[in-house]
Amino acid sequence: MTGLGAVFRPQLAPERLRSVARLADEAGLEELWLWEDCFREGGISTAAAALAWTERLRVGVGLLPVPLRNVAITAMEAASLYRMFPGRPILALGHGVQDWMGQVGARVESPVTLLREHLDVLRALLRGERVTVEGRYVRLDDVALDWPPADPVPIIAGVTGPRSLRLAGEAADGTLLTASTPPEGVRRARQLVDEGRRAAGRGDAEPHEIVVYLLAATGPDASARLKAELVAEGVGSVPELGVAGDADTVAKAVQRLADAGADTVVLQPTADEPDPEGFVRFTAEQVRPLVP
Repeated sequence: MTGLGAVFRPQLAPERLRSVARLADEAGLEELWLWEDCFREGGISTAAAALAWTERLRVGVGLLPVPLRNVAITAMEAASLYRMFPGRPILALGHGVQDWMGQVGARVESPVTLLREHLDVLRALLRGERVTVEGRYVRLDDVALDWPPADPVPIIAGVTGPRSLRLAGEAADGTLLTASTPPEGVRRARQLVDEGRRAAGRGDAEPHEIVVYLLAATGPDASARLKAELVAEGVGSVPELGVAGDADTVAKAVQRLADAGADTVVLQPTADEPDPEGFVRFTAEQVRPLVP
């Protein structure tokens, strides 16, 4: 079965999260994804709150920009979430928007090198290993978590470029793709991820989930809102991006991404979505039954 989720966008004030998360949980939505967009809302703090307010909902953070964090802090926060809410957090890590990283003095010369080092060390720490490493960016001296997760946990890489997609296959347990990824882009991403997996000697027995956002709008002005956002993002001319319409139309767009290789599709409302709670209910109660 194709996984299905929805995004709580940080254009909404943080205090709106409680009602959206609780409704998502009650409506049976599988996953609610949060963003750590500069300079809006923190990913770990909002995820912890959403997990605490709900009982069964999985909560994803897509994504945590690694230039902003020492890997030991990432590991401590991740381990705490995984131990307090087993099986429910989903963390994606990535380069971050480079202009934003520059604004805070965290931009690095080689984002790919930093992400590789961060992923390798983070996964080792979460496995309960004691780590000493002297990398180009990541340096630890005899560091181990007192409270690593009790069970193995997947770490996802949120990436776009070919080198980074291959890296995701080598060093991550899954890949998160943006809403600017059409079905053909999902196919290409899957190919590049698999190239990285083969290069790292990772067998087919190790699952690697592909998660992709799908910009979606419903309601009487859905087409206009969708078009305006695609144009604003500079991708208005890219075919098969986004979907506007009723549940059947949205479900068919989800299926196209699934057919291209996506394991989970996360519906991303437009930034001006007038009814975030209604969008979550629409996803859970109308679209979910139509997606096999």
